[in-house]
Amino acid sequence: MSSIAVFFSVIAAVFIGAVSPGPSFVLVSRIAVSRSRKAGLAAAFGMGTGSVIFATLALFGLSALLMKVEWLYLALKVAGGLYLIYVGIRIWRNAAHDLPLDAPATPAAGGILRNFGFALGTQLSNPKTAIFYGSIFAALLPSSPAPWLLMTVPPAVFLVEVGWYTVVTLAFSSNRPRAFYVGSKLWIDRVAGAIIGALGARLVMDGLPRHIWR
Repeated sequence: MSSIAVFFSVIAAVFIGAVSPGPSFVLVSRIAVSRSRKAGLAAAFGMGTGSVIFATLALFGLSALLMKVEWLYLALKVAGGLYLIYVGIRIWRNAAHDLPLDAPATPAAGGILRNFGFALGTQLSNPKTAIFYGSIFAALLPSSPAPWLLMTVPPAVFLVEVGWYTVVTLAFSSNRPRAFYVGSKLWIDRVAGAIIGALGARLVMDGLPRHIWR
């Protein structure tokens, strides 16, 4: 697979992970609903900053290690695929659950920097975020990625994360889009769960020895 194809595969996987419901989604949507659009946008940038920190650490740390240990590359590819299958199953099973938007948002409404810092701290304190980026990069990046790939993936991750949470903020600070998502949550979540689970299954198949599938 060419470096261009790898780049878009990584970004597509990051986007699917970003739009999957989780603590970050609930946090940003709750801030947008209960505070203001500006507060939600500040939280979106906080989420993006936390994601790019994790992405950069995972990208450079794993790429350097995988260049020397091929078996670890294959093992992490399988592990990453299994993790994505797990995430897909969880999303599918929780699709029928109501989104806890009536949960209290903390801390109390504050300035732009306070909402940014709260979102950033939440993102950095969530170990699943680090595991997710590590599994994505281990599964999709080649053992010796092109230098331009290493330089462009982190900014692209930032744009994807901030872009998605900006959409979330705009949606949940308005009435009609918010009602549409809540009303369609079952099928939106199930589609996301099916896609991310299928991606995980493909990664497991790619990481295991070829003779198993013959």
